[in-house]
Amino acid sequence: MLLPPITNAEYRGHPASAWFLVLTGVLSIIPGCIHYFLPDGGAGVIAGIDLSTRAATIIAVFAWLGALQIPHGIAQVIIGVRYRPLVPLFLLLVIIERGLMAIDGWLLKGANAVHHPPEHYASVLAVVLAAVALKASLRVR
Repeated sequence: MLLPPITNAEYRGHPASAWFLVLTGVLSIIPGCIHYFLPDGGAGVIAGIDLSTRAATIIAVFAWLGALQIPHGIAQVIIGVRYRPLVPLFLLLVIIERGLMAIDGWLLKGANAVHHPPEHYASVLAVVLAAVALKASLRVR
């Protein structure tokens, strides 16, 4: 079998945390598909990046990111639906991922950006919501 038996009976945290992980998975798959399948990867039409120079490289990097986001999102959905004992670990990974994205977008490389893409705002919110979900996932019911 491709997937081992379901382990949800072993999960003791709040069910809403698992469903939040499913939501984060879906919200990773959608931009992943945009980055991978849109002709400009969303770099110009969504992120507002000037593609007049190095367009091929920028679009390729966006497609590469999409190629990472899609399977990562699928894994989050599978964990939230079938393997809930792993929910706290994956929520921690969401916090690390989105935290690093927020730090980079607001404080480091993207700090002086004229235009912030939607992901910069969403990452800050995702860190807070994932922290709440992580806390709830660790509470024994």
